[in-house]
Amino acid sequence: MQIPSRNPDSFIRSMTEKSEKVRSLFLEYIKNVTKKTQLKVMLGDGTISDQESFDPSLLRQLLDGILRNLPDWKSDGVLATTDQDLRRSFIKLETKDDNYLLSCHMSLQYHALLFYKLDHRVIEIQKELSEITDKIKELQGQSAPQSDEVIQEVLRQKGFENVDQQKLFEVLFEHDDLTEELVKSLSSTQSEISNLTKKRDDLFKELDNMLIEIYHTTPVLIDETRMIAAEEGCLCNFNLEYTKNNLRDGNINLTRISNAVKHNLLKRMDDIIEVLKI
Repeated sequence: MQIPSRNPDSFIRSMTEKSEKVRSLFLEYIKNVTKKTQLKVMLGDGTISDQESFDPSLLRQLLDGILRNLPDWKSDGVLATTDQDLRRSFIKLETKDDNYLLSCHMSLQYHALLFYKLDHRVIEIQKELSEITDKIKELQGQSAPQSDEVIQEVLRQKGFENVDQQKLFEVLFEHDDLTEELVKSLSSTQSEISNLTKKRDDLFKELDNMLIEIYHTTPVLIDETRMIAAEEGCLCNFNLEYTKNNLRDGNINLTRISNAVKHNLLKRMDDIIEVLKI
């Protein structure tokens, strides 16, 4: 049974009221930890852009602090998921009384966008990459006809002029020295291409190291459907389940819950409220 709920039962009504208080306090915390700061970044074309970002480490500190102050709730700690630019940080807590399990989920979903640091070196690297790419294409375009000419010249000098492909294969198979000479003659251009390719790869790595992430979210409460739809926002809800033989059932006969269990479960929710009031 998900809480808050519209169930008219007095116990569930009390749980719903407390869950709404928790949600309200949690939202205020989220608003505080996601306050945006202004910063300047660089786009891929070198354009300078003004962006806003918040610090996800403050969110983690908030969630970790909630867990530390709730010793009667079990949790696996602060967890996180990443799906391309979509991020989510969350905690799942649970407490049990008799056969009734009360769980709580708190999370924030946000986006991480990539930009470059505000550094002129970014433009310099991009210019170098463009020049190297053009040079590699030029050398690759020249290498094929030049290679054919080199092969024909070496073969002519060795007395194997105008041999067909089959004959050339036999000649190379039988004359290791000829093969080595051909490889040596062709290695100059390939070596230059190889060196340029390595330099290009190194520049790409340097450029990647200049990327920074900008974090964006909207401090509003959303439900699970909107979270699955990749909307920004925070989620805070509770679930009450009946457990037996390690099986969970959300269809609960509320009349069978003892007053003592009800009192204890409501007290656990009060504990969260007190922690969030700090």
